[in-house]
Amino acid sequence: MNPTNRRNALKKIALSGVVLSGTGLNLACAQTSEKQALKGNLKHSVSYWTYSYLGLEGLCETIKKIGFNAIDLLGPKDWPTIKAHGVECSMCNGAEISLTEGFNDPKNHDLLVKNYSEIIPLVAEAGFTNLICFSGNRKGMDDETGLKNCAKGLKKIISLAEKHDVVLHMELLNSKVDHKDYMCDRSTWGVELCKQVGSENFKLLYDIYHMQIDEGDLIRTIRENHQYFGHYHTAGNPGRNEIDDSQEINYAAVMKAIAETGFKGYIGQEFVPKAEDKIASLEQAIKICDV
Repeated sequence: MNPTNRRNALKKIALSGVVLSGTGLNLACAQTSEKQALKGNLKHSVSYWTYSYLGLEGLCETIKKIGFNAIDLLGPKDWPTIKAHGVECSMCNGAEISLTEGFNDPKNHDLLVKNYSEIIPLVAEAGFTNLICFSGNRKGMDDETGLKNCAKGLKKIISLAEKHDVVLHMELLNSKVDHKDYMCDRSTWGVELCKQVGSENFKLLYDIYHMQIDEGDLIRTIRENHQYFGHYHTAGNPGRNEIDDSQEINYAAVMKAIAETGFKGYIGQEFVPKAEDKIASLEQAIKICDV
């Protein structure tokens, strides 16, 4: 081979290598992009209080990088900030009195009716759907009386919720570890309340962590009562930390069961991250729940 032909041949080989290298790089990038894209079978959110150290704008930016765009438990003062970032409020708050003072006590009804009558139209005006509420603590009250009181109070505002297409969600919380004496601590009690209220605009916020503590049997409960569950929360048990294999709940299996019910609402991450890289914990949690 003469020097000219040799140089031409080497150039061709070098160029082929660049093309092949570039193709491989493009394929690798495509595979990485595909790997990171969420499947879309379930919608994801995160509770603000668990990542409040980032600030609201910082959390908005973080979740969009991860690949989802909803935050739980924000009130009217927070909505302009998230809307500026194109982020949804997947569970609104601001109308409740507290976790311990709720609808089970008639003395709270006047204030609760006033608060919810003010907030429900604001939720609708902002373009959101879900609004949280609480049963309150027992304080010596029997469950049947509390059930009737809750139904009576909720019926005073449910027509307004229906008018504005807002769904009220009463959260199920454990009364064994975190919220001693809380009344809405069993799914059977909550489901019966849904039946007594008798509206598609009242549902339960099924907190998987809390219900694992107080009753377990998560997947069967979800399959049999999913029509009453409008929102879900996660956290690892015991400890309320990351939902990885350091805790006892098989979240991938639970999420699969939820997806199989045809659920169209949000899965809200509400664990308290203890790892040094807290954002990586959130990314991992979304990946676990993205079935």
